[in-house]
Amino acid sequence: MPEPYLRDDIAMAVGEGDALSWAIEVAAEASPKTIYRDKEGRRTLQFDLAGRSYFLKLHTGVGWLEIAKNLLTLRLPVVSAVNEYRAVRALEAIGLDTLSIAAFEVKRANPARRLSMLVTDDLVGTVSLEDFCAGWATESPDPGLRHRLVRTLANISRRMHAAGINHRDYYLCHFHLDLGTVDDREPRCHVIDLHRAQCRSAVPRRWLVKDLAGLYFSAMNCGLSQRDLLRFLHYYEAGGLRAALGESAAFWQEVAERAHKLYRREHGTEPPAIARA
Repeated sequence: MPEPYLRDDIAMAVGEGDALSWAIEVAAEASPKTIYRDKEGRRTLQFDLAGRSYFLKLHTGVGWLEIAKNLLTLRLPVVSAVNEYRAVRALEAIGLDTLSIAAFEVKRANPARRLSMLVTDDLVGTVSLEDFCAGWATESPDPGLRHRLVRTLANISRRMHAAGINHRDYYLCHFHLDLGTVDDREPRCHVIDLHRAQCRSAVPRRWLVKDLAGLYFSAMNCGLSQRDLLRFLHYYEAGGLRAALGESAAFWQEVAERAHKLYRREHGTEPPAIARA
């Protein structure tokens, strides 16, 4: 297990007490409007401390029944904040923008009753790419901005996957754009919601397909063009567009088919047509 971590600002709030007991107290005092999730043994909430905004993820144990249900459907159960903590540190190690950790701790060996918490800074001054791009199908943005964001998403995806990290919930809503960098050559996008992420020496093909199909699916209602897709392939593939359309063509076809299937399942209709370049 990773060692506990307390940044000075949170350590001052915890004082001489126990960090997990403090986190449980913060969660218990949270008002309903600050709670973003509260099920399957995990509560996610926003709280303020000394004039700053933070997010707390408190895991209190999912129980053996939930673990068994996940394993029977060949899904890895999330039993603590360890996954997210490790994934954030792994992204930091390769220089990608992600959450900023203020506190972390985990207790209990029993996975069904494992108690853990993760505190991160609120990403003030950011917006999810899902919200930022919501109107693009009807009102196309500046082409330069569109190009920069496609390139940024491709570069993040390439570097993350090359480092052996896959997200498992890789959608536009899990990228937060720093609004102060919109006009920069490389806008800053923070990768968030990493509680299901996996870290290995290399990402297996099936998980690469899942991540990339999820990202493609989540962008389908943003008025995607053929140029957007080709641009993403160019920046993601080590061998550029030639490799994407040649030796890697079968892989990208699999990504597209999975994204289309996901769109049909979620929306009950065919995906929007891709505008020709």
